[in-house]
Amino acid sequence: MIGASRLTKSAVMALALFLQVAFAQEQKAPSLPLPEMQRLSKFYVGTWSYTENYPKSAALPNGGVNTGVYTSELGPGGNSIFNRFHSTGPVGESEGVLVMTWEPQEKAYKAWAFGGDFPGAIVESGQFEGESLVFRGEFSMGAVKVAVRNVTKLLPDGKLISEEYSSANGGAEKLIVRVEAVKK
Repeated sequence: MIGASRLTKSAVMALALFLQVAFAQEQKAPSLPLPEMQRLSKFYVGTWSYTENYPKSAALPNGGVNTGVYTSELGPGGNSIFNRFHSTGPVGESEGVLVMTWEPQEKAYKAWAFGGDFPGAIVESGQFEGESLVFRGEFSMGAVKVAVRNVTKLLPDGKLISEEYSSANGGAEKLIVRVEAVKK
């Protein structure tokens, strides 16, 4: 009986030690910020002045140019970016918030755009394609399924260029706005 008791106690202690080590390894946090967020922060962090250039379209027969400011800052732990933007001009007033992060399980960037012109959020997934950051997403407006693609590139002179394209119900993709930003 004494031998079995010692064996049981030893087995319980070994199991407890094993679980403690496994739990500690599982709880080990990644170094902050993640390399993917370090790269993303080089694109966005700071205060920027920007112009929105809207091409001629059925909705905007003469096109149009708005101007604005956006501010991007790191979120908690440096593993998210909060981007607040506001623009005005002949196309109208626009404001919103864009939250971006890296999702390790998906191996992709995720973005949630919240705007004053629409309810809910537009959710996109992104990757770097060469030197360009490309986000893609889909949402519905009634019976219309809208696909969006945003391509952003940081030029050697520090200017940020971002082009937003959209298509409806699988149709041809069209440029809806080109944004040019310079850091203040």
